[in-house]
Amino acid sequence: MSEKETAGLEEEVIKIYRVGHMEKGGRRLRYTAMVVVGDKNGTVGLGYGKANQVPAAVEKAVKIARKSAVKVARHGNTIPHQIMARYEASKVLLKPASSGTGVIAGPAVRAVLEAAGIKDILSKSFGTNNAKNLAKATWEGLKSLRSKEEVEGLRGVKLQ
Repeated sequence: MSEKETAGLEEEVIKIYRVGHMEKGGRRLRYTAMVVVGDKNGTVGLGYGKANQVPAAVEKAVKIARKSAVKVARHGNTIPHQIMARYEASKVLLKPASSGTGVIAGPAVRAVLEAAGIKDILSKSFGTNNAKNLAKATWEGLKSLRSKEEVEGLRGVKLQ
């Protein structure tokens, strides 16, 4: 997406990790940040940044997330169809829900879904509960959603 399209995106930090390794002079600390950006209207991006300080790591992650922003197919306040997405050892099941249900999801999955503007959805995570992998699995699932119109065009038939 262009810079103009990503200008109005809100950002939310999913998780900050403190990473340390030993060197000759002692422990050297670095920080990594997982950030999601979205306009709450169908656009969402995910970024992961590393730096020696937390603010710099968040800034890098936001920059990466803005570059990776994509449009997500939605059906009202929910998703058009059920999908099972996987990233590494994490699996996320996303199911459309009726109006008024809310976002039934864990913190990492919830952050990505709310940034995309999805208000009614059911989710279940399987495998590891690593926030980084769950967020990426959710994002991959949202990217692979297809609207009814897209499917009709791809298949060349009219769906009910």
